[in-house]
Amino acid sequence: MEPRINLATNELGAKIGRRFYNVSLAIQQSPLPRDTQELVMLRASQINGCGFCVDYHTKEAVHAGETPVRINLVAAWRHSTVFTEAERAALALAEEGTRLADAHHGVSDETWAQVRKHYDDDQIAALVYLVAMINAANRLGVIVRNQGGSYEPGMFTSMSS
Repeated sequence: MEPRINLATNELGAKIGRRFYNVSLAIQQSPLPRDTQELVMLRASQINGCGFCVDYHTKEAVHAGETPVRINLVAAWRHSTVFTEAERAALALAEEGTRLADAHHGVSDETWAQVRKHYDDDQIAALVYLVAMINAANRLGVIVRNQGGSYEPGMFTSMSS
């Protein structure tokens, strides 16, 4: 399956992509722990079936020092012992925020209470934007059929400005 369009080589696509990247960079630089960010992005990408994003966030997590056990268990985080309570709250928010069409109530009050328990307002702001942005990135990747397998850590660092 070939990609339908390369948004990075299209003039308008690249212009929008730089702005999208800069929002993501602001989230990355937030006080939300970087390992939590990668776990959340990996989980949403798994749910949405975005091969490129799963490849991207798996490799970035490895590059950042995440363990293979934790990476492999993200898909089954509820049935594992390797995630902290804070990470579990973030993963629950990611799942509920990603599966909006599947959960008619959206993010549950219970999940929100767990997020409030473990994160401050700046971290929560970053987490909410992170879930929204990774879902947008997943949709872009799936729509244009970006394939997983070719991502190299850091390959997008020149996109800002």
